[in-house]
Amino acid sequence: MDYWVVMIICLTAAYTCWSGCVEVESETEAVAGNEFKIRCISCKKRGETVAKTFTEWFFKGENMDKFDLILLYQYPQISVVDDRFVGRLKWNGSSHSEDLQDMSVVITNVSFDHAGTYMCSVNRTLIFESHEYNTNVTKFVDVTVVEKGNRDVASIVSEIMMYVLIVVLTIWLVAEMIYCYRKIAAAGEEAALENASDYLAITSETKDNCLGVQPQE
Repeated sequence: MDYWVVMIICLTAAYTCWSGCVEVESETEAVAGNEFKIRCISCKKRGETVAKTFTEWFFKGENMDKFDLILLYQYPQISVVDDRFVGRLKWNGSSHSEDLQDMSVVITNVSFDHAGTYMCSVNRTLIFESHEYNTNVTKFVDVTVVEKGNRDVASIVSEIMMYVLIVVLTIWLVAEMIYCYRKIAAAGEEAALENASDYLAITSETKDNCLGVQPQE
């Protein structure tokens, strides 16, 4: 019983860790005609601090000299302001809140014109009891567009390791089930033997008592 309690506690703690904010870098290779997510994550140093955040996305093409504003998100308004991205760019970050940590966007139908550098500008106001503090974070993502996706060695190795891990965990689970079944079965047999011994002892004692009683004439 203690083993399973420890397992449940560990899984609960792991879920709590996974649910936190992690700044993961964005992928950079998009496939023409497919959907592509440009990731922009900016975590607060203290998750319990209340904040208000608005985000601006900028784009600079491969042959361009300056960045153009393409999207503005200030809860609850989302505005795509560049004709090249109207109907193609959508918000894919945090929602239903002014307190943003994930500011990612998705291009639904990538074309070669979408290759270039994307800039994610995060303006966050931290709200404390006595004052407010403003912070600004800027992230850059260089995106290339290809006709056909190429899988790199890292992704192939990761997929193989994932399947190996699944097999190992499955074997471990089966071994645990067999171990528990044998333990329960052994405990049941031991209990049955104890009950049988008690029954024989009681029967023997009753028989002796009956033999000790002499019939009266």
